[in-house]
Amino acid sequence: MRQSFLDKYSHLSSPAHRRDPRLKFLLSLVFIVAVVLTPVGSWLAFAAYFSILIAIFAVSRLPLGYVLRRSLIILPFDLLLGIVNLFTRPGVELSSLNISGWHLGITDNGLVFIGTLLARSWLSVLVLILLTSTTALPALLKGIERLGAPKVLVMIMSFMYRYLFVLIDEVLRMKNARDSRSVGSPSTSFQVKTVGSMIGSLFIRSYERGERVYAAMAARGFDGQSQTLNELTMNRTDLVTAIALSLLLLLPLTLSVYR
Repeated sequence: MRQSFLDKYSHLSSPAHRRDPRLKFLLSLVFIVAVVLTPVGSWLAFAAYFSILIAIFAVSRLPLGYVLRRSLIILPFDLLLGIVNLFTRPGVELSSLNISGWHLGITDNGLVFIGTLLARSWLSVLVLILLTSTTALPALLKGIERLGAPKVLVMIMSFMYRYLFVLIDEVLRMKNARDSRSVGSPSTSFQVKTVGSMIGSLFIRSYERGERVYAAMAARGFDGQSQTLNELTMNRTDLVTAIALSLLLLLPLTLSVYR
């Protein structure tokens, strides 16, 4: 069973890994807000944000290939949103296409918009990858709870992540059983019927497993609190890091707004 997905490299030891989860969560929020508020076309500011992330990634010793592969997940969504604005934004027409009587013009403002969209979304995804890759999920959820998030919401997120892999294994076992019973090339109607039966069976098994898990946790005195082995502590290094990085993140935003 796979037991790591988001926090695959959270076991590494680096200055980024050792920082308090609450600090890393708040700094990630500050970073995303700064990136989103940066004006359109502020390429120097986006380059500064990217340089900051590169430095932190180097300190955290995360594999570059892993980070790049995971960050590309946002690319299809950006292209889907950006293509429309590429032809509809008013501005100087740089190129044009004529398709079945439709005139589509690529404008300079459209290119600037899609470039800004790609920069904002990619930087936001990179900082989230950094957050989850340097912080174990139980510690991160506990930090979010300590910051005032509803306990019910935090517990639902914890259970969803913890038992997602159990459901994946259940689906794989059902798929193997289906493949072993399917000889040749079954018809489409047979495959649809089989998939429907699998979905219904998975729902019933998930419900029954949830009841068993709840009974086991209640028997062990579960009180609705998120429990971790290490208590969260904020030391002087965390405070200095928080102040320094906050000022460093706000500097490109300030310069881009008042340029």
